[in-house]
Amino acid sequence: MPHLLNPRYMEQWLDHLTSKAGAEENKSHFWGKDPSCLIKISSIGPGKFTVGNGEDLYASTIIPALHSAKYEIIFVTCFWACSAALDQLSATLVRLSNEGWVRPRDEPKLRVHLCFSSFSLTQKLFHTSSASGHTFPPSKWSSLGLPSPDMLDGLDLQVKSLFFLPFGVMHPKFVIVDRQHALLPSCNLSYESWLECCLLISGPAVATLVDFWQNVWGRNDLPALPSKDAEQEPSLTSAYKTTLLPSPHHRSPRFRLFSASASPPPTPLNTYLLNLFVTASRSISLLTPNFTSLPVISALLDALQRGVDVTIITNRRMMVLEQLLTAGAITEFCVWKFRRRFRNLVTSRRKSTASNIEEGRSREVGSLRLGYFAPDSHYAKSHIKCTIVDEETVVLGSGNMDRASWYTSQELGIALEGAEVVRLIWQSVDKELNGRDCGGVEWL
Repeated sequence: MPHLLNPRYMEQWLDHLTSKAGAEENKSHFWGKDPSCLIKISSIGPGKFTVGNGEDLYASTIIPALHSAKYEIIFVTCFWACSAALDQLSATLVRLSNEGWVRPRDEPKLRVHLCFSSFSLTQKLFHTSSASGHTFPPSKWSSLGLPSPDMLDGLDLQVKSLFFLPFGVMHPKFVIVDRQHALLPSCNLSYESWLECCLLISGPAVATLVDFWQNVWGRNDLPALPSKDAEQEPSLTSAYKTTLLPSPHHRSPRFRLFSASASPPPTPLNTYLLNLFVTASRSISLLTPNFTSLPVISALLDALQRGVDVTIITNRRMMVLEQLLTAGAITEFCVWKFRRRFRNLVTSRRKSTASNIEEGRSREVGSLRLGYFAPDSHYAKSHIKCTIVDEETVVLGSGNMDRASWYTSQELGIALEGAEVVRLIWQSVDKELNGRDCGGVEWL
């Protein structure tokens, strides 16, 4: 049976979303009236979580899934760039278009929705502020590196972008095939050779992801499929409680240079993570590209003070300009400051140990392992976003532990519960981190 997280924890999370602040934050979204609709189950079988660079993941996981489509492909990414991955996608679209010409005459064309947020600085500066976004006419597809319209005439294809100044980037990356299977890669459609991951799920949780897409990109105009195979319920051996965790973009950055930030918006993703940190009893492990979110830093220090062991793996010199623009700081500075605060915490605890022992109130500070990803010839950076708490819950998705993800950009996380699936995911990541001839993690 699906593993169930502590019911009290879920009650706390839902209470945050239905509180006065949470209700105001989420009222305009499909989960606003009933946040529990985000909680489903999903099926994750062997080999459905893969690790590699972006080009690898497209070749091994994403492209084969696209080839299996019968009726519809929903493809969403943040950054769109000319790359080997785009070449793979373009070749796949041409193949699917050619296959469309041999379909029965009474069968509609394969519908394909290509959605992205960022293509170039100019595109973002002059992008429409309309919530409907910008739909590219066929005559402009080639400017995005796509094949000419006549090569894609066998598809019912739409290409669309969404971006809101100043920092309202749509950061999620996901693919939905026939509304039955979904892939959640950490990689963009881009050229960077970074360490990435991709999760493939099926089951009822996919329908919630379709609702999210509809709410953001589809504007509630997605037609019914002409026909659909009976939905397959996840087998009991691979079914896990799954919570979709949207985090809508916020146009106002509430930016305060070099000073404490206002509380983060109480989105499903933010509140879920903060509640996980608050309720952690044994361990917290984070793999994050950047580390500049003050709410996360404070929550982790509180956890360490309670005796929870914390592991953080991040990067040096990653997207430095973006960090300065959105956070007024960079990861290296926040790591240095975090370590200093931790040392002060340990020193303070040691000074009070003697009197606490006499009163029977002695408690150790949790251990801290903090390291930087070490690049090698295959991976320049780590781009995986992975949070594991007490070895029982894992959160994947697009959200970084940085200020942009917590305050301004749209994000999408997915939480899976169960020691088995947590172990499956972490073993795959850990093998890639530590199984290389060079590189790995430089522990501080």
